[in-house]
Amino acid sequence: MKIFIRILLAGVVALAPRVVADVKLPAIFSDHMVLQAGTPVPVWGWARAGETVTVTIAGQTQTVTAGPDGKWLVKLAALTAGAPLTLTVKGQNTITINDVLVGDVWLCSGQSNMAMGVAGAKDFAQEKMAANYPRIRAFQESSGAAPAPRDECSGRWVVCSSNTVGGFSATAYFFGREIHQKTGVAIGLINSSVGGTPIEAWTSWAAQQAQPKLTPLLTGFEKQQAGWNPEQAQAEYEKQLAAWKTATAQAKADGKPAPRQPGKQTEPRLKSNYPGSLFNGKIAPLIPYALRGGLWYQGEANGGSLLYGLQLATLIQDWRTRWGSEFPFAWVQLPEWLAPQTKPVVEDPGWAVVREGMLQTLKLPHTGMAIALGTGDAKDIHPRNKQEVGHRLALWALATVYGKTGVAWAGPLPASCKIAGREVVITFTHADGGLVAQDDTLKGFAITGADQQWVWANAKIVGDTVIVSHPRVKAPVAVRYAWANNPVGANRWRWQGNRGQCYTWADKPAGANLFNGAGLPASPFRTDAPEP
Repeated sequence: MKIFIRILLAGVVALAPRVVADVKLPAIFSDHMVLQAGTPVPVWGWARAGETVTVTIAGQTQTVTAGPDGKWLVKLAALTAGAPLTLTVKGQNTITINDVLVGDVWLCSGQSNMAMGVAGAKDFAQEKMAANYPRIRAFQESSGAAPAPRDECSGRWVVCSSNTVGGFSATAYFFGREIHQKTGVAIGLINSSVGGTPIEAWTSWAAQQAQPKLTPLLTGFEKQQAGWNPEQAQAEYEKQLAAWKTATAQAKADGKPAPRQPGKQTEPRLKSNYPGSLFNGKIAPLIPYALRGGLWYQGEANGGSLLYGLQLATLIQDWRTRWGSEFPFAWVQLPEWLAPQTKPVVEDPGWAVVREGMLQTLKLPHTGMAIALGTGDAKDIHPRNKQEVGHRLALWALATVYGKTGVAWAGPLPASCKIAGREVVITFTHADGGLVAQDDTLKGFAITGADQQWVWANAKIVGDTVIVSHPRVKAPVAVRYAWANNPVGANRWRWQGNRGQCYTWADKPAGANLFNGAGLPASPFRTDAPEP
C-alpha cells in the first residue's frame, strides 16, 4: 500500500505544472556572452509567478514581475561597447554573469558546411596558432529537433583561443574574424546548424503552410506522421534486432566483421528533416536574442528543388517576423561539386537550380550572397577552403552592414538580357573594376535556339555586358552560364565504383571564368529561368 501511494504521488508531481522557485535564465545568457550593441537588448527567463525580477548591467536597472506562467522579459536600453561587463539578475536568488562583451551578434545556421569546424578547414595548424581573439566568442546551440517550439536552448559561450577555435564553425569564424579585424567590434557567433538537413526543417510550419506552392511538401510529411504506428515500429525493430544477433553470431563464427546493428525507428515529426522540427528545437529558443544579422550555408540537401528560392525567402521573412527586425541576412551560394561539366547542358543540374533560387532571393531587402564558385571540391561535399567563403561573406557585411566604402562585395550578377539578331546581350551589375575573363577566353556560356539544341557559345566582354553567340544558332532564345553541379572544372575527375576510384576526364571541362575586376566570380544563371 505504501509503495502504491509513493507511485501515485510521484505521478501527480510529474503531471503538475512546473513550479519555478529560483530565477532562471536561458543557457545563452551565461559567462563570456556577447550582447548586441546599439539596440534595445531583451533579457528573459523564468521565476515564480508574481515574483519581482531585477536586471542590472552597465549602470542601468530594469525591474519586471514574472507572469502567471513564470515567464518574464525586460528590454535593456541600448548598450555601447567597452570593458567587460557584469550582468546581474536578482529575484529570490541572484545570478551573476561575468565577462559580458557588447558588440555584434551573428546567427549562423544551415547544414554541415556551416557546422564544419575550423579543425576541418585547410591550414588548421596555422589557424590554430593564430587564434588569439578573446573578443570573438561562439555559442554552439546543441538542442535537437522538436515537435513544438522550445522555450530553452542548450549550449555555452566559448572564448576564441588556440585551444577552442577548432570547434568554432569555420565559415562563421573566418567571417567574424575579418569583421573583428576591420572594425574592432567584439563578435558573438551563434552556431545553430545540423548536417544533412533540408531548409524546410529550419522554417516554422506555420510560415510554410501560408505558401500554397509548399502544400504538397507539407502534405507528404503529414501523411508520414499519420501513418506512424509506434507498436508496429517497435515490433519491426525487435525483429531486425533478432536477425542482427543471429547474423552477428554467424559472422563471429566465420571470422568476418559483424553487420551494423539496426537502430530504432524515429517518429517522423521528431526527425531532423521534418518541416519546422529544427526551427522548433534550435531557432525558436533563441528568439528574441538581439542580433546584428544572420548567415546561412545550406542547400545541398535540397538539390534539384525548383522551389528553393521560395523556401529561402520564406525562411528569411519568417525569422525576421519572429524577431521583429528586418536584420541583414546573407547566404553562401553553393560551390562546385562532383564531376566537372563537359556538355553545354547536363542531365542533373541539381545544385544549379538551388543556386538559381539563391540568386532570385536577392530581391529581398537587406540581403546578400557570397558566390562560392572556386572554393569547392569535386571530390568532397565539404570543401576545406572556408577562409575564402568567410571572406566573401565579410565583404558583403563590411560594405552593406558596416558602411565601409570602396569594398566590392559581390561578383557579377545578371541584370538584363536582350536578343539582338544572332546575339544575346547580357548586362551585369557588380562589375567592379570591369568584367574579366580569367583565362583570356571567356568560357562557360551556352546558347540555344527554339530547337533547344544547346551548344557552347562564343562570348565576349564589352564594357559591363557579355555578348553571346554561335554561328549555328541564327535565332537564339536563351543563354545559360555555369549551369551544372560543377561548372568550374578545376578538379578534373570522375568517380567510378563503390570505392570512389577517380579517373581523369577525356574531354576538357569547359570551365566558368567570368569575374569582376575585384576578383569575385559571377553567379551562375539562365535567361530561360521559370518564374520563382
